[in-house]
Amino acid sequence: MMNKNIVSGLIATALLTTGFTSSALAHQAGDIIIRAGVAVVAPNESSENVATFGEFAVSSNTQLGLNFGYMITDNIGIELLAATPFSHDVSLEGVGKIAETKQLPPTLVAQYYFGNAESKLRPYIGLGVNYTNFYDNEFTNDLDGALTNLSMTSSWGLAGQVGIDYQINKSWLVNASVWYAKISTDVKFNLGADAVKIETDIDPWVYMVSIGYTF
Repeated sequence: MMNKNIVSGLIATALLTTGFTSSALAHQAGDIIIRAGVAVVAPNESSENVATFGEFAVSSNTQLGLNFGYMITDNIGIELLAATPFSHDVSLEGVGKIAETKQLPPTLVAQYYFGNAESKLRPYIGLGVNYTNFYDNEFTNDLDGALTNLSMTSSWGLAGQVGIDYQINKSWLVNASVWYAKISTDVKFNLGADAVKIETDIDPWVYMVSIGYTF
């Protein structure tokens, strides 16, 4: 419900502020926009049951988020989301934390910005593709040697975003954005002598607050 309220609020802001303008040009064709701030990945995970323990649970994590954008026209842009590596704890019900993993989720989207080049507030929406690479996968509780050889496959999936820029002056802005990505991975490991593969959907919400600079 909180996720839907945040997204709905940003969309409502887009509809209400498209006419809010200032004398200085904000985003316009040819601009390069770099944003840096705090990014929180909050997994919305689900998986097949792991033996008799139930589904995997995956923790949230906060890292430095980076956006690199280019305005093709005054209203259409492309953007790449990057970040320092996210770290997640993996748990099982009744057992607790059993593993750790790290991931990098670069995401490329095409965007539509509401308003015009003179608008001080520029709400936007975006749609694109996410690639997530999992690495440094390791068991922290191997259940007395029963769990070994952990690996997680990389993922390709659709991604969407809503956000808003507030232009402080010609060069500087502040930003808030919400992303959603379809991330699916096969978690592979050995349970005793048996090779196991558990299909797991991560499907995180990503919340970011940042400061940006326009070239």
